[in-house]
Amino acid sequence: MKLVEEGKLRLDDDIHDLLPGYNLKQKYPDSMPVTVRSLLTHSSGLPRESNFPYWSPPDFDFPSSEEIMGELGKQETLYPSSTYFQYSNLGLTLLGEIVEEVSGMPYDAYIRQNIIEPLGMKDTRTELPANLYGNKLAYGYSSFDRRQHREKVGFFQANGIKPAAGFSSNVIDLGKFASWQFRLLDTTTTEILKSSTLKYMQIVHWTDPDWQATWGLGFVVARGEDGNKWIGHGGSCPGYRTTLLLNPNTKLAFSVMINANGTDPGKYVRGINAILGKVKTSAPKDSVAHDLTEYTGYYSDQPWHSEFFVSTWGGKLVTLDLPSESPASSMTFFRHIEGDTFRRIRDDGELGETLVFERDKDGHIFRTKSHGNYSVKLSR
Repeated sequence: MKLVEEGKLRLDDDIHDLLPGYNLKQKYPDSMPVTVRSLLTHSSGLPRESNFPYWSPPDFDFPSSEEIMGELGKQETLYPSSTYFQYSNLGLTLLGEIVEEVSGMPYDAYIRQNIIEPLGMKDTRTELPANLYGNKLAYGYSSFDRRQHREKVGFFQANGIKPAAGFSSNVIDLGKFASWQFRLLDTTTTEILKSSTLKYMQIVHWTDPDWQATWGLGFVVARGEDGNKWIGHGGSCPGYRTTLLLNPNTKLAFSVMINANGTDPGKYVRGINAILGKVKTSAPKDSVAHDLTEYTGYYSDQPWHSEFFVSTWGGKLVTLDLPSESPASSMTFFRHIEGDTFRRIRDDGELGETLVFERDKDGHIFRTKSHGNYSVKLSR
């Protein structure tokens, strides 16, 4: 999009005019042209992948740029352009080739100079750093097999597919990337891009006939269950799953990175967002005469559950069952009554049953009593 701002290309330019080596066969004579816009919205009609088995274990042998371009003439379109959504790593790869062709710079150098370095993303690279593998770069693991066992996935480089996959980063750097977007959306100035350009990227430019896929330019743009607009993108590589989701209304961004396949980063985004929603909906902060931190810690809940965690929450206590698929719905709030006695705060604000903390002979909290039954404290 920076190249668009500079007038070096247009969103509706035909890819043939930008990439001399592009010779993928158009199967549909009446098709609209394959454009930069259609590549960014995954509506180009291109197949999902280049004609190599690079997602196949154990080697994950990704092709070079030269091999990808050399194989294009043996591939053909899957759909007419601007007809259906089909996520295409090949399309994103060709966008990287266009960046090189139009800018006159190697793709890696262009990304470093125009995105990574200006945003101070010191741990973000356009490849996996072999010298950090197993240390700062976590090993990747497979999905569970039927024995509930994960295998370590071998090291790989995405090579010519790197515009679509194989970057390395961490949640701090992705937080910087999200913060940049929030800053730019709130201004009319320029920081890498014009504010108007980013805003234009984050409106819906493509939706399928069934309205199930809604894409901006390079971003998923969707309406969440909470009614808010969400912007972002996920990723999946051998041994790794990630997602970055931003809520422009609340200025909350969620970056989840997991070094295993067969996982759902979005589950954690939904769970964390639901917990944060409790901050806004919970009652005003209670005034408590004494420190509540001595009650916090992990307590056994066997054999019914593994354990539960007690924490402070705005002058109250909150308990959370662990593990939990839905942390927000597992949270229970308690108001201090007197001494070591608390009462549950019902959804309607009324007070329910008591939760009593009991002390040992040295005055330390060692268990809770609720409904006449005990739970022993495990640790802080």
